[in-house]
Amino acid sequence: MSDIRDPELPGRLLRTERDALLPLLRALPPECFELRTACPGWTVRQVLAHCGAALVRIVDGRLEEGVFLPEANAADVAQREHWPLSRILDELERGFTEAGPVIAAGDGELDTVALGEWVHAGDVREACGRPGAYAGDGTTYALPLLARASRRRDTPLLHATLTGRPEPLILGNAADGRPAARFHGDAATLIRIYAGRPLVATRYRLSGATEQELLIYR
Repeated sequence: MSDIRDPELPGRLLRTERDALLPLLRALPPECFELRTACPGWTVRQVLAHCGAALVRIVDGRLEEGVFLPEANAADVAQREHWPLSRILDELERGFTEAGPVIAAGDGELDTVALGEWVHAGDVREACGRPGAYAGDGTTYALPLLARASRRRDTPLLHATLTGRPEPLILGNAADGRPAARFHGDAATLIRIYAGRPLVATRYRLSGATEQELLIYR
C-alpha cells in the first residue's frame, strides 16, 4: 500500500475550498454566524476564527510547541472575539490562499491541518443549512489526504466502496490476524466517520471496525 505524499494536495484543497466557501460566507446574513456547530461550544463565527488563525500561523511560521492544542485554539478564537466579521473573513481568505505552499515545503505533518480546515468548512455549511457539507469539488483532494492521515493515525485497515467511485479507497494499516474492515456509502459519510462528525440521517454499512476506532481527530 503506497503512502507516497503529494505535497501539492493540501494547497489544492485549500484553494478549491476558498473559491467555494468565501462567496457563500460573504453572502450569509449576520445571524448565521452565531449558530452553533458540530464543534462543541463553538459558533460558526468561532470556527471561522479558528480556521483563519491556524492557517495564518502556518503562513507566518508561528508554530511553537502546542500551537494546535485545544487550549491554544481557544486562545486564538478569544483573541478574535471583538474583531469585525469582515476581518475574520479576510484572514481566512489569506490563509486559504497562502498556506498551501508553506505546507507543501514541509514534511507532511501539516497536511492534516488542511484536511481539518476542509472539514470545518463542512461544519459551517451544515450549521447554516447550506448544501455540500463534507462534499463538493474538494472531495477529490480530501480523500487521498484522509487516506494518508488514517495511516499516520494508525487506524485499522479499511476498504471503502464509495458511491459513484469505481475504485475502492484503502485507508488505515493492516494488523496481524485482523481482516480489513469494510465500508459502503458515500464519501461525505466516510469523512464524517473519520472526523467524528454527527451521523444522523446518513446511510452506510460498516463492518470489521467501529466508528470510534476510525477517528483521526481526537
